[in-house]
Amino acid sequence: MATARLDYVAPWWTYWLHNFPHFNFFFQSVDNNFKPEETSYQQSLILLACAAAVGLALSLLVVAVCLACACCCRRDVDEDTKRPATCCLTWSAVVTGLIICSAVGVGFYGNSETNDGVHRLTYSLYNADHTLGGINDMVAGSLANAQTVLKTHLDRLDEIFSTRIEYLQALRFMTLMVNNVIREMTTLPDIKKANVDLSAIADQTAFIEYYRWLTYLLLLILDLVICLAMCLGMVKQSRWLLITWNKYFTLFLVRTLARLHHVVVFLQGTSDFCVSPDKFIVNQTKDFLSADVAHYYLFCSPNLPNPFQQSLTICQRSLTTMQIQIQGLLQLSVPVFPTAERDLLGIQRLLNSTEFSLHQLTALLDCRGLHKDYLDALMGVCYDGVEGLLYLSLFSLLAACALPAMLCAIFRVWRLMDSRDKVFDDIDEEDPFNPEARRMSYNPRRSNIHSFCSFTSSLGSQASLHPPSQSASNVMPPPEYMNQSMLFGGSPRYENVPLIGRGSPPPSYSPSMRTTYLSMTDAQIRHFGTGFQV
Repeated sequence: MATARLDYVAPWWTYWLHNFPHFNFFFQSVDNNFKPEETSYQQSLILLACAAAVGLALSLLVVAVCLACACCCRRDVDEDTKRPATCCLTWSAVVTGLIICSAVGVGFYGNSETNDGVHRLTYSLYNADHTLGGINDMVAGSLANAQTVLKTHLDRLDEIFSTRIEYLQALRFMTLMVNNVIREMTTLPDIKKANVDLSAIADQTAFIEYYRWLTYLLLLILDLVICLAMCLGMVKQSRWLLITWNKYFTLFLVRTLARLHHVVVFLQGTSDFCVSPDKFIVNQTKDFLSADVAHYYLFCSPNLPNPFQQSLTICQRSLTTMQIQIQGLLQLSVPVFPTAERDLLGIQRLLNSTEFSLHQLTALLDCRGLHKDYLDALMGVCYDGVEGLLYLSLFSLLAACALPAMLCAIFRVWRLMDSRDKVFDDIDEEDPFNPEARRMSYNPRRSNIHSFCSFTSSLGSQASLHPPSQSASNVMPPPEYMNQSMLFGGSPRYENVPLIGRGSPPPSYSPSMRTTYLSMTDAQIRHFGTGFQV
């Protein structure tokens, strides 16, 4: 039963990024194939990083221009309403906040996708390293057995069978088979010549990815907290929140675009690799792997012959022939040369173990295992990894577009708060109809000053000028409910007390004051006059 073979097809976004023009420092077009060892290709990636830095500068310039326009072209506050229009500011802040929250959500998804792709890559590297390590161990073990142990037993049997020519001829034939096995084993590729430890690369990649993922996660959470704190500061018009988080918000903008610098470089380089990974791997392995072997593992097509099939077949036939020769010698020579039995049995056990290792080596050298690991690594890098980097770059771009608007909105809120403070500063504190003056009317240092805003002081002044004709027993003391805090409870809707003798327009009274005035005694009516009653 034939098994379905998976093929790698580069995603469309890698082709789109790969076709992006590549220029060196002299703005000359260079080859967009993935060649990290070439200086021109390195310059093209550095130029992209510089473009991201220019984007950072432009974004900061836009912020500076917006703030300058807000300072120079600020409209005056309407003196009639004392309340500037804030509809546009409110909607701009809401839309900007939604864009930033969406950008942070995109960043979370891209960070997770990139992490999944790297984990898939490291898992494939571990599997491939295990397979290649098994191949190296079996080839090295088979060569060691053939070169040392087998030849030792054969040399010892050659001394024992020195008097029997037919036995010596069988030993010469077995020596020829052993040489065939050694020759074919040495033709197998030696992965150690690559000087590449895939397991160490996987460990280092997993270590770096863990801290990259954790750093991005913490930064995204911090960005979300900063945005929410700034929105809360604008809603509550809190100077403390705006001052505290404004500098972090600016650093958030700089850090976001700085991350875009790294993301763009990795995104472009990885996309160039993903479009033609086979060509890059063939060029990197040409020193220790032939082109047919590399293509066999990279494509694993049924139409491609196994480059190791002939060597494995020769080794298998040589081992089978030696097994037959050893079996005949055990039957014929042991009765004549009993001392030869030990070496013959040792050779038989060694041939059995070598043949078992050869079967395992045949399975490991098959292209399907390594090709599957290769495809998994490509899927992890070029699909999950590049897709995650695209989402991270989209997060950076959205944040870079929304953050200047948020900074301008914050500055506008700050200016509105200053305008509001200036409006209240223009009000006369001595005005008895001013709500701020009513809150400041009770001052212990000014308690000895006669105030028209205190009922008790008015009563004292009237009593000193016109003492009542009734006895002291009929005069009621000033009731406690005439205290300012009990009469009005700090509410700005009612005036302080009746303005006696000033000819002022009738003030507005609270319900408790009205009840109090209606319950006044006749003596108090005669004292203050009928005009005091409501």
